[in-house]
Amino acid sequence: MKIIFYFEQNGVLTGVYPASPSSWLIVVIAIMSTMYARIDPSMGMIDRIKTSLPVSEFMTVQTQTVLSAILFATGLWLSFIFLLRYILKALLSYHGWIFESHGKMSFSTKVWLVLVKLLSGRRPLLYSFQASLPHLPVPSIDDTINRYLESVRPLLDDEQYKQMESVANDFKKDPAPKLQKHLKLKSWWATNYVSDWWEEYIYLRGRDPIMVNSNFYTMFLFLFDILPIETGSHEAQSQPSMVTHTQNSCSAFNPSKVHTDNFVQHLKDRKHLVVYHRGRFFKVWLYYGGRHLWPSELELQFQRILDDKSEPQPGEIKLPSLTAGNRVPWARARLKYFNEGVNRASLEAIETAAFFLTLDDETHGYDPENIRSLDLYAKSLLHGKCYDRWFDKSFTLIVYKNGKIGVNTEHSWADSPIIGHMWEYVLATDCFHLGYTAEGHCKGDINKSLAPPTRLQWDIPKACQVIIEGSYMIAKGIADDVDFHGCLFNEFGKSLIKKCRTSPDAFIQLALQLAHYRDKGEFCLTYESSMTRMFREGRTETVRSCTCESTAFVKAMEDERTTNEQRLALFKKAADKHQNMYRLAMTGAGIDRHLFCLYIVSKVMDIDSPFLKQVLSEPWRLSTSQTPQQQLNLIDIQKFPKYVGAGGGFGPVADDGYGVSYIIVGEDLITFHISSKFSSPETDSFRFGQNIRQAMLDIRALFNPKEKKM
Repeated sequence: MKIIFYFEQNGVLTGVYPASPSSWLIVVIAIMSTMYARIDPSMGMIDRIKTSLPVSEFMTVQTQTVLSAILFATGLWLSFIFLLRYILKALLSYHGWIFESHGKMSFSTKVWLVLVKLLSGRRPLLYSFQASLPHLPVPSIDDTINRYLESVRPLLDDEQYKQMESVANDFKKDPAPKLQKHLKLKSWWATNYVSDWWEEYIYLRGRDPIMVNSNFYTMFLFLFDILPIETGSHEAQSQPSMVTHTQNSCSAFNPSKVHTDNFVQHLKDRKHLVVYHRGRFFKVWLYYGGRHLWPSELELQFQRILDDKSEPQPGEIKLPSLTAGNRVPWARARLKYFNEGVNRASLEAIETAAFFLTLDDETHGYDPENIRSLDLYAKSLLHGKCYDRWFDKSFTLIVYKNGKIGVNTEHSWADSPIIGHMWEYVLATDCFHLGYTAEGHCKGDINKSLAPPTRLQWDIPKACQVIIEGSYMIAKGIADDVDFHGCLFNEFGKSLIKKCRTSPDAFIQLALQLAHYRDKGEFCLTYESSMTRMFREGRTETVRSCTCESTAFVKAMEDERTTNEQRLALFKKAADKHQNMYRLAMTGAGIDRHLFCLYIVSKVMDIDSPFLKQVLSEPWRLSTSQTPQQQLNLIDIQKFPKYVGAGGGFGPVADDGYGVSYIIVGEDLITFHISSKFSSPETDSFRFGQNIRQAMLDIRALFNPKEKKM
């Protein structure tokens, strides 16, 4: 009950932000005190409220006056809240600060910062600013078309570019104005004109497997090297205190992709989780007597699962493969075999759980002696055995036999910064607030009278087992084709890059352009994910990293006749261009989400647009994303360098392309997660990783000519 009260209390605090419940009492007391001083601050409104109150023999005239004053004070207080929110929303719509030079702040930005701090309150909660965030603006057609044409110029020859320019100009005349009009109408009433369509059409309507193609993973490299856990033992391997705090972080939002994928469940305050171990499903309650189980009690429950010697039921081992294969067979099987009886009850237990936990019987992690150890670790987190993760669940927490840990996340409900945010809190809480005994057990007492975990029961007929096996074979074919390479780049990091007066992200993106050109001998359309979280329900926008400036720099790097001074000048020009594009994307002036929404409007209105068809069909042969680090600053990684994550990754977006995720860890480490397909003769993830490493070193050498190539 205490947890429920906590969420209700947070809901009230968020609902009245930037005011507070105590401020209501202050307003009421102030109004009442002026009345006793025979001053009417309401200018007669209190009397009018009083005459509108129903006549009652139980209310004296004085009681009616007091009640009228309280109602007036409440109305005044609510009006004040809405006024503050409106002012705060107007202030948060200002983005001039993001375009200012690093270390410099204009007078207008200083004034803006002071006003925001004054109106933000002292202790905002997670969703306090939600109602004050501005709506994502719709860019103008001219701006979007011009930026699009600029982005494809380095990828097209003169004739191709003229043709594209002609198609774009035709679109600009008609039907673009008509589509734009309808899109602007949507932006006025919708919370965010992109997010609902993005979720539906990008994540929910696809019929292909979401494993590898959509889900992403997050790994944690170093954390468990410093905990006192016996690596050969399963005892305490599941890190139950971490499970407890993960549940705390996510109990308010636990979606699960179900049925025909045309909706996502949003469930609050889940009271159990489902554990998968050696082909068996267990339900574990997270509450006892109105409180969360203590970490030590969860350890007891997980140990009971590990000690359980029962065998899987027929069809149970590979049952999760249904979520890994094609969506249509899973939807049909669900209707036919999981719509009643024990199967329905067990499926409901999985889909309403806080999250899905896999106690994996394999050993994974980073081994400095094995250059491919990260590759196997990444592949295990991304797809596992294709039947030991529930890919539809908001996320599957995976704990290996040696205590290493990771997460596989379903993409429709969240992007990687959300998972990174959550895990920074979880890791800091687990290590610095809870801790373990010298033997590696969770601290705290144990209530041994706790009921043990319960096995989920299944009645899976042979016909359904055939469908399960078919989904497994589809998923296995996808998993076997994933070529992954994890690259720890520790020659230098953010600290040295900043000394070069360059954005670390721009530095890395230009290195990726150089590496790709060396790898394939050509440039390609490049996707970099940017966040639009400064807007209400903002998710992502695309930064098109392959520009005229970046290609000029890359060509200069490969031209022996070009001097280092010329290369450095081109590098700085390309880096400035990249930073400006990133800022435009963050502030709602991107290209691709606008064009995507115009395309959806065209389909709804049954309008054919050759321009939009061509734009939406262009393949991203280099898809990149940076995972942010230290969003919460709960851990000083200068003091505790091993208390960090290694980021995560995703599968290749194009059959003949690369997927690259990277995280800047502290001051001296950058981790790259590189994916491609074995079936493509054009790609090799390990080779591309080596090209990235060399490109990073070569660009660094521009700032210090004495450094030589490796």
